[in-house]
Amino acid sequence: MPSELRPSTTPWLLALGAALGLATAIGGILEPGPASEALLPGDAAAVVNGEIIDRAQFERAVGLLAADSKNEITAADRHHVLDRLIEEELLVQRARELMVDRHDRRVRSLLVRSMIDSVLADSEASEPDPADLTAFYDQHRDYFAPTGRIQVEAHRFGQRPAQPGDDPRARATEAVRRLRSGKAAALVDAELADPQIAPLPRSLLPPSKLRQYLGPTPTKISLTIETGSISDPIESGGSWWVVRVVDRQAGETPALEEISDEVKSEMRRRKGEEGLRAYLAELRSRGDVQIATDAS
Repeated sequence: MPSELRPSTTPWLLALGAALGLATAIGGILEPGPASEALLPGDAAAVVNGEIIDRAQFERAVGLLAADSKNEITAADRHHVLDRLIEEELLVQRARELMVDRHDRRVRSLLVRSMIDSVLADSEASEPDPADLTAFYDQHRDYFAPTGRIQVEAHRFGQRPAQPGDDPRARATEAVRRLRSGKAAALVDAELADPQIAPLPRSLLPPSKLRQYLGPTPTKISLTIETGSISDPIESGGSWWVVRVVDRQAGETPALEEISDEVKSEMRRRKGEEGLRAYLAELRSRGDVQIATDAS
């Protein structure tokens, strides 16, 4: 552990952290760069190891403190702010020297999260154009539609320990053949199927409710086959299933005026994702990325 960060310094760091509570509010205001001829000493509030904290940045920081204070800002307050900014810059510089971002996963995660938030903020900041919003809504109507309902007839074929040699899959396959040939479902159940633990209601159900009766796989198959269709045998939960879709009712998409905020939010989210992907692609194209042949 570097001596600068040994446990004995913890009380000082905690005190400094409290003083640097301002840094959380400041966020990305500080972007010090190397000194140059364009920045004269008169433009600098401070210079820390060649890194300039210019006067405009300092005044913005003071303004943030003033906005959060009930009392008028004094000269001592201004001096206090500048001291905190200097100390923050010293810590940032030392962290770079110690390559903290290379060795501490928490720091790396914070840096990555900060960069992602910055890119997303840039992409999502603008108000969507009404025409673009309408086009987005029309293109993604299904996404904004509430979940539909479906009525399913299900047949279960379980293990029969008392009947050696019994094959539930073979019974399910025979049931499919009989059902598709037009034999009544009740007769197929009586001759081949096994009782269900919780009998499936003969009514339209949302997929989430249907899943409680059948489990995930038979429910997923039910949602993908056409109304009136009979599925092939489905293995799930130690049993085999055959399902037939009796009826389905699609969810109706609300009018744009009723869900405009939701549509805007989703449009911004997708725009942000697209912006982030483009930003990462640009970084990758500018960088020198080499991958070991056995790593992918």
